[in-house]
Amino acid sequence: MSWMPFKIGQPRKQIVSKTVERDFEREYEKLQKLEEQTKKLHKDMKKSTEADLAMSKAGVKISGDLLGNPLCEQDQAFLESMNALDTAMKRMDAFNQEKVNQIQKTVIDPLKKYSSVFPSLNMAVKRREQALQDYKRLQSKVEKYEEKEKTGPIMVKLHQAREELKPVREDFEAKNKQLLDEMPKFYNSRIDYFQPSFEALIRAQVAYFTEMHKIFTELTDQIDQGGLTDDQRKLENEAKLNELRALSIVADD
Repeated sequence: MSWMPFKIGQPRKQIVSKTVERDFEREYEKLQKLEEQTKKLHKDMKKSTEADLAMSKAGVKISGDLLGNPLCEQDQAFLESMNALDTAMKRMDAFNQEKVNQIQKTVIDPLKKYSSVFPSLNMAVKRREQALQDYKRLQSKVEKYEEKEKTGPIMVKLHQAREELKPVREDFEAKNKQLLDEMPKFYNSRIDYFQPSFEALIRAQVAYFTEMHKIFTELTDQIDQGGLTDDQRKLENEAKLNELRALSIVADD
């Protein structure tokens, strides 16, 4: 098998230094990871807000179902407790909707807009790669004529090839420089872009849970008339359950 020092169509001259190529690959890889992480965060934030809404809607449905329990017609104290619970669930749902709307505007929408920039960036990288391939092809063409015997027709073709190469080389160098200059700037700008969104997310969560503390403290004051601890309630429930188990209609055969 014959050894070929250069691939077919590849120029002998190194037109992009290994250092420049490594720098380019490093910066682009950082942006690819940033794109992936941004898309994942956008997806996770949407799932989170959808789950939040589903939770508060479920709470409202449960309190409504309890209000429809026949026991509410027979026990005034139970009815009052369920009305208090229903009011709390509806307040929770309203505040939750407000929180989700705020997160949509301040976090999810900015994430989506940020993600929309990457297709243009990737296209610029593709144009740079195409310009590089054109540059290599024409450089190889120039080298081919340079290696031939310097006859009149060959010199004409060499001149034409060099003239053809010049704008292609300039185009690649311009695209390469622009990307090497701007990719780090784009990557470093992510903090300034996202920091206001994450601060808004924290504020929205703090406001929501502050209101939830108020709502459920009021609810506890309304329904916790007996002042029993959780352990005492557990023992009381076990005692009542044992009474039910003692009935003949639920006794084991």
